[in-house]
Amino acid sequence: MSVEIAIVASALVIDLAIGDPRALPHPVVGMGHIISKLERPLRAAAAGPLLQRLARPLGGSSEDKALKLAGIAYPVVLVGGSFLLGWTILFLFGLLHPWLAYGAAAWMISTTIAAKGLGDAGMDIYRLLKEDKLPEARRALSMIVGRDTDKLDESEITRGAVETVAENIVDAIVSPLFYALIGGAPLALAYRAANTLDSMVGYRNDKYRDLGWASARFDDLANWIPARLSVLAIAAAAAILKLNAGRVVGTVRRYARLHPSPNSGFPESAVAGALGVQLGGLNYYQAVPSERAAMGEPLHRLHAEHIRLAVRIMYAASIFFVAAASGIALLIGRT
Repeated sequence: MSVEIAIVASALVIDLAIGDPRALPHPVVGMGHIISKLERPLRAAAAGPLLQRLARPLGGSSEDKALKLAGIAYPVVLVGGSFLLGWTILFLFGLLHPWLAYGAAAWMISTTIAAKGLGDAGMDIYRLLKEDKLPEARRALSMIVGRDTDKLDESEITRGAVETVAENIVDAIVSPLFYALIGGAPLALAYRAANTLDSMVGYRNDKYRDLGWASARFDDLANWIPARLSVLAIAAAAAILKLNAGRVVGTVRRYARLHPSPNSGFPESAVAGALGVQLGGLNYYQAVPSERAAMGEPLHRLHAEHIRLAVRIMYAASIFFVAAASGIALLIGRT
């Protein structure tokens, strides 16, 4: 057990130290390429006689149901394939020397974590706001959110950055670490594949509502436990940073389930509680308004400093999660 813990801890250290160097190959790039290449044959299969025939007994439009059936192949191929590829690489390295397998596992897990990238993106926006460079801050925010940013003021830019950091505490940190701790690098890679699928085809728009349905639901399921565990990590981080840890759980209980996502509301409302701010509200997507439920009480007006605090919460929660999980594993190993 101690070896597995050391590998996961090393992976987090690698990510915090170097992030994702562009010179090195990254699994997510390959995953994205495969997802793009699969779309055309899956749509062709959905239009074919076999899936059309299988879809008829399901009711509703046979075309829509056939797309849903075809979309099941996405998580089967990508999630299953990522797990198998990771396992095979480690097996082959293990034949050469166990330490090669340990090093490869730590590197693979580090590619599924994005703490440094997330923190750097948040701090870039923070620095631009502190320098009163609103146009540049808006452009920097547009790189990490889907909403329109061209007319946002400091408060709204801050809200977008804090929401992104908060939500990604689960997707980019707690979930991959959770799966790495219980299933090593292969399971961490499988999780990253599921999350990549959701980010590329898990939209509820006309193009992907049916084809990406299975991918979106699979990602929701994969994040269900980590999202709730993230509340404990964020509360602990708030305590470490001398923020209001006591307000975290109460804010989550009141607001988390108001979020349209079954998981994102947990880290977002937890961070809102720790900071004493209100997240959520009105966003625009290609000039179309979208109102989202408020998260937290507006005890403080949002400003640039809250981005820095959110990033510090993210880092502290990441380290606490690994330390706590490692301590629990060691205690179990002794019993």
